Amino acid sequence: MTTALTYDLPHPNTFTTDQVGWVPWLEPPTKEELTPRQIDGLDDERRANSPYFRLLARDPELLYNRTRADKGIFYNEEAGAPRADRELAAAVASRVNGCVFCASVHARFAGKLSRREDDVARLLDEGTQADLGPRWNAVKEAAIALTQTPIALTADHVEALRAEGFDELSILDVLQGAAFFNNANRLMLTLGRAVEPGVEV
Repeated sequence: MTTALTYDLPHPNTFTTDQVGWVPWLEPPTKEELTPRQIDGLDDERRANSPYFRLLARDPELLYNRTRADKGIFYNEEAGAPRADRELAAAVASRVNGCVFCASVHARFAGKLSRREDDVARLLDEGTQADLGPRWNAVKEAAIALTQTPIALTADHVEALRAEGFDELSILDVLQGAAFFNNANRLMLTLGRAVEPGVEV
């Protein structure tokens, strides 16, 4: 039987690159309860430390395919967009959707990988109207459009990316980064909630 969980823990009041906590609404399996197939779906046993991934492991086939999509979009650097641009697209989608947890993780990656922490902070503080410069503005606008509703993404967004030097694979990486986190945000926001940085969960 699944147990519903409640918490009296402070929710973050602002978007941040600090490490935000997350707690589930439903009790996930313990690490010891995970089956070999569920662990295989995680792809990395360290993910078993996360209650979020342990919840997703309830459907190991879905998790298996989701994990490979995640790794393919964000970690395959043989060609396509620099990872910082992919992480920015994820951070923008998370900022639009209001997912404080995902925004903190991917904004932190985007800032560190690009060494543009000030621009990332501007995105979190000012929202999607923040001016991030021509290249990142093109990424930002495409991610916003795709996040608001897929049909809002037009050829103009693609052409703006192309004008900033993105080739076909790079454009695909940016769009997949935003699309993947439209799904991930909804999972995070539905299955649990963020917790203020520094609070033990």
